[in-house]
Formats: sequence, structure tokens, C-alpha cells
Amino acid sequence: MKRRHLLTAPAVIGAVWALAACGAVDTGTGSGGGSTDGDTAAATEELPASCSDDTPYLAVALPNLTNPYYVAMKQGFETAGAEQGFEVEVQIADDDDANQLAQVQSMLQKQPCALALNPVKSEPAAALVKAANDAGVPVFVVNVGVDPEALDAQGGHIVQYLGADNAEGGRQSAEQVLADFGADAELKIGFVTEPDETPTQERDQGFEDAIAANPNAEVVARVDGNVKPDDSLRATTEMLSGNPDINVIFASTGPAAYGALQALGSNSEVKVYGFCASETELTGPYAGCVAQEPEAYGTEVVAQIRQYVDGEDVEAEVLKSLKEFTTGQTPAPGEVG
Repeated sequence: MKRRHLLTAPAVIGAVWALAACGAVDTGTGSGGGSTDGDTAAATEELPASCSDDTPYLAVALPNLTNPYYVAMKQGFETAGAEQGFEVEVQIADDDDANQLAQVQSMLQKQPCALALNPVKSEPAAALVKAANDAGVPVFVVNVGVDPEALDAQGGHIVQYLGADNAEGGRQSAEQVLADFGADAELKIGFVTEPDETPTQERDQGFEDAIAANPNAEVVARVDGNVKPDDSLRATTEMLSGNPDINVIFASTGPAAYGALQALGSNSEVKVYGFCASETELTGPYAGCVAQEPEAYGTEVVAQIRQYVDGEDVEAEVLKSLKEFTTGQTPAPGEVG
């Protein structure tokens, strides 16, 4: 017999994101609900009525289309949505939290079967989740996690988080640095990151945890690249001006890597590692990177939603491994940080 879903029941509460310190999952709370120790979202009562339509409406909210990451993800949602029998609407927030809230509220008025959400920022995303909860719409979060404290404060919950194993990606980058420089080399490291997003926080922590194997490695500066190439270029230039002894840069996003490389120029002795800049050959100062496959993420989120709509259990958290690249290799268009 097909299992059905009630979004506010205790058994259905899904994961928000993995807490880097302990590897546990904060499940959110939700009105009338509580946390669950299980690894899956289960079902007891009805989904939104629109899920029974011949072509259920699927709402998708993405941050921007200036980052190749989201161009690829959008394609994954649209292609897989058609294949899985959904009518997909993708709204683009242009990196504006208020814009994204308005877009989500507008889509919720159309009574979607589910909301697939890649937030602009982690903390404001809690309000988006709560709006969907209040409308009785299940939420599947991809890539950028929802801040757990903000989510608990809102009393919201999600069904599933799917994204890269960000902490592992940071560790992979640090291990490549150690392999290239040696286990006890003098390393002065600068971070070009984004301090307000859960994925970059996890990447930074993963890198720091692994690089600590070298007692002579020190993180001497951190700057906010704002996940934009131009901002990362300026931030890197300022960082290097104030810290001329830096010999390694960890770029926690693809745009950060691109901006850092532009700031360095091709003849720099400073080496850049981190998450891959789209279609950028690893040469000169660009020594190593790890890549996600965001088109596949969009495809898999749609598959998870279909599974959930069909009454099957879904995992509360799905973490994807990253592909490694070294000198002489070039990530393909769909392989980005």
C-alpha cells in the first residue's frame, strides 16, 4: 500500500544540513512536529493536492544565473522535471534575499507539489522554508543549507538536504597541498571564501582540519569573495597586499578561484587550491581543485521528489562526492565549484 505524507507530523521531519563539528544532522522542528532520530523522511497522510495532477507543478528557487554552477543546475531541474512528469518553474533571485522570498511566496500561491530550494543565503532561507511549511508544501534543499538556529527559531523543517560533501572537499584540497609542498613545509595560507554560507563554512573547516597535519601550516588571512569573480579579485589583491608572505590560497568557491587567479597573474609563485573555476585549465599558479556536478544535483533532487511523491522513504541527507583535478587537467563545463 502506498505510504502518504503529512508535513507537520513528527515522523516526517527531514534534515537541514550536517553539523561540521560532530557529523550529526539537525532535523528542524516544525509546527506540531519534533526531531527524529531516523535517517529517512517517512509518510502518514496527504501530500498537497497538486501532487495528484497529471503533471504536478514543481517550484524551483535558485540564487542567480551568473555563476555557471546554477546554469548547470537549472538545466538539471528542467530536463529531469520533464522526464519525471513535472511542470517545472525556475525562479532566479539575482542574489537578493528579499527577491527570493517574494518569488517563493508567489510560487506557493500556485500550490506546488514541492519546493526545491537553493537559498541565496543560509539564515534568511529559514523564512522561505517556514512559508512553504505553512502552505503545506514539502521542501527539498540543495547546495546551500538552511541555518539550523534560524530554522529552529522559525519552527520550520525540510524533507531533505542534498549537496556536495563540502567538508570532504576541503579536506581533499588540503591533502593535495600537503602532497605538493611536503608534510612539513612552511605554509602561509590565505582563504578567499564566503563566511555566511553553510557550504563554504564546511569547506573551510574541512581544509583547516586536514592542513593541521602540518605543524608549519598557518592560515594568516581570510577575505570574503562573495561568490563573485570580481569581488574575489579585489579581495585577493587586498589580502596579498597586507600579507605578502602568503604562498597558498584556498578558494572555497569556483568564482573565488577564478578571481584569485586573475589577481595573481600567470607567473605568480603563489599556488591556488580549492573548488574549481568552470572550464579553467589547471596551469601556472592553479595547482589543484575539486568539482561538483550541479546538473546532476538538479536531476537527483527531482528524482528524490518523485520518490517522495510516490510514497517512498527518502534519505534526510544526501552528500555527493567531489571530483579531483590537478595540473594539466581542465574541468568540463558541468564540473564546477
